[in-house]
Amino acid sequence: MDFQTLAIISVIALLGPLLATPRRWNIPVVIGQLAAGVIVGRTGFGLIDAADPTLTLLADVGFALIMFVAGTHVPVRSGAIRAALSAGLVRAILVTVSASVLGVAIAMIFGTQHAPLYIVLLASSSAALVLPLIHSLGLRGRSMLELTAQVAIADIAAIVALPLAIDPPNAPRAALGAALIATLSVALYVVLAWLERNGSRLRLHKLSANRKFALELRIQLAILFALSAVAVFSHVSVMLAGFAFGLAVAAVGEPRRLARQLFALADGFFGPLFFVWLGASLALRDLAEHPQMIALGLALGLATLLTHATTRVLGLPLSHGLLSAAQLGIPVAAATIGTQLHVLAPGEAAALLLGALVTIAVTAVASGWARTRAASVSGSTVG
Repeated sequence: MDFQTLAIISVIALLGPLLATPRRWNIPVVIGQLAAGVIVGRTGFGLIDAADPTLTLLADVGFALIMFVAGTHVPVRSGAIRAALSAGLVRAILVTVSASVLGVAIAMIFGTQHAPLYIVLLASSSAALVLPLIHSLGLRGRSMLELTAQVAIADIAAIVALPLAIDPPNAPRAALGAALIATLSVALYVVLAWLERNGSRLRLHKLSANRKFALELRIQLAILFALSAVAVFSHVSVMLAGFAFGLAVAAVGEPRRLARQLFALADGFFGPLFFVWLGASLALRDLAEHPQMIALGLALGLATLLTHATTRVLGLPLSHGLLSAAQLGIPVAAATIGTQLHVLAPGEAAALLLGALVTIAVTAVASGWARTRAASVSGSTVG
């Protein structure tokens, strides 16, 4: 890991904003960053070594920050989101039931023993992708609140269930780790809320702003890294640490100055670095050597879309259902853990990631569809 690598990553990551600039294309920034990583990584020219420990650590920092920011996008303080939790939970349960049927069917068709893993993948949603996308597109309304609740529930449940599905021997340890992170996050919320009420947080904010100390940012990062350390030690993804802490901060209320600082860190450097690293780590050439895994990846991607589309029967617009199907963290974690434990068939890790890429591509289309639908509804209401 050197400055040349950082320079390459910083430059090629600009492909994300470049592709996302034309609004009519509705391409999320992440697509261009992933594509850039594929070009310079294991699948492409090999300019970046995704296995480099330093680069991997920086990518994990980026992932934790992305999930933290995603958590802060959940409007926890709104009474409307609490009312939407029941609808979101019911839809998440429907998705899980559909995922169970399709996950078992895919495992039988392809002759694998990974039905539990496929079920978790099909039922999962990526809060790191969906929630910032909802926020950036300005999508609002009750259906969006219910979708937010559904995605948050599905993401947390999948994070907790993944070790049981792919690494049963370490599942109890992971469950304890998840419970510990949840407990620590609740405790952090209590402490932060108390500091907010007695004015300590405001005094710290004024001191930091006047003296240019960035104290709030330093403290938030220290807490985030401490939670991430607990997650890594207990075999839990840093996704849960970042997301849980983000929810705690959102429940108290995130200061605007801190939000801007975190946006600069996450979206300006660490986030793009993570997505480029992720693209660089993809061994898509394995798919060429194992053509049946291409079919598996496509089947997983299409089954995920179908699974989430079933929420249409509960009143969620189809575009919103497809938007909730976006996957990222869970397939990445599954491919990483499965490769380390040698429990996946040759090319299966690449198939899991191919399925995720299919959902992300469709999400790009669904997001534009959802925005168009919201604009038409708004226009008809005004008219």
